Amino acid sequence: TMTSGPEGTGSSEGTVINDPAVPGTLQNLPLALQELLQRTGYLLVQENGQRRYGPPPGWEGPSPPKGCEVFIGKIPRDLFEDELVPVMERAGKIYEVRLMMDINGNNRGYGFAQYTSKQEAENALRLLNNIEVRPKKYLGVTRSVDNNRLFVGGIPKCRGREEVLEEMKRVTEGVVKIILYPSINDRTKNRGYAFVEYTSHKAAAMARRKLFSGRILLWGSTEVKVDWAEPEIDVDNDIMSKVKVLYIRNLSLSTTEDDIRSLCNSSNGVERVKKQKDYAFVHFSSREQAEVVKASLN
Repeated sequence: TMTSGPEGTGSSEGTVINDPAVPGTLQNLPLALQELLQRTGYLLVQENGQRRYGPPPGWEGPSPPKGCEVFIGKIPRDLFEDELVPVMERAGKIYEVRLMMDINGNNRGYGFAQYTSKQEAENALRLLNNIEVRPKKYLGVTRSVDNNRLFVGGIPKCRGREEVLEEMKRVTEGVVKIILYPSINDRTKNRGYAFVEYTSHKAAAMARRKLFSGRILLWGSTEVKVDWAEPEIDVDNDIMSKVKVLYIRNLSLSTTEDDIRSLCNSSNGVERVKKQKDYAFVHFSSREQAEVVKASLN
């Protein structure tokens, strides 16, 4: 599994290589690449450390959601979009291909393909992994982890969620939400850390770089520790349909396993309850019974 995109991939705009407004820009490219760009109408943008093909012409609205991107490894160093894109197109409509580039003009052996839907990304995983792209040269296509969440430690325990949200918005860009857990022993205080979610991996990477420098102090005096949060795993729908265990949080320390079992008495399918501090796992005999209790208690 690979995390999407290098940190600090340059400006969000980059340099458009085949700008329709600039006559003759296509002529500077190899003939096969010219033909691809003329056929699809996609733009090719050079950024610091990568080359970006896409999005589709006329695309409106936000980019595709998480789960639509795959990682492409084992790319021959002298292979470029004119050969790579037609292969990746076999799985569905491409939103964007990003090819990591060396300063000498070769690719770095890997890249990312983002499709317009999750189903197309699943098609790519199923159809294109180990596909022969050149004689005895096989691509590795695996799931990409588009991590857009940071762990921020050193948060003053007296600060509330809205205060942390406003402060993170002040010092970084692209903040979507804050996850702040209450202290187990005193629920009026937080646990001293927060998870900060951003609009994209790139926004999170830029925020991490800014906070990691140590020059940014929250509320003018608080130095924080920052790192990538463990990425959420995008579990296959077939697997999720078989899960029969509920996770319950925000429990009181005095709540017992018998209390939880009674709380779930709308279903007779409770097989086992395991409580740890302020959370618990409840095992049911069927997925349907777990769904009923989740709907009634959440």
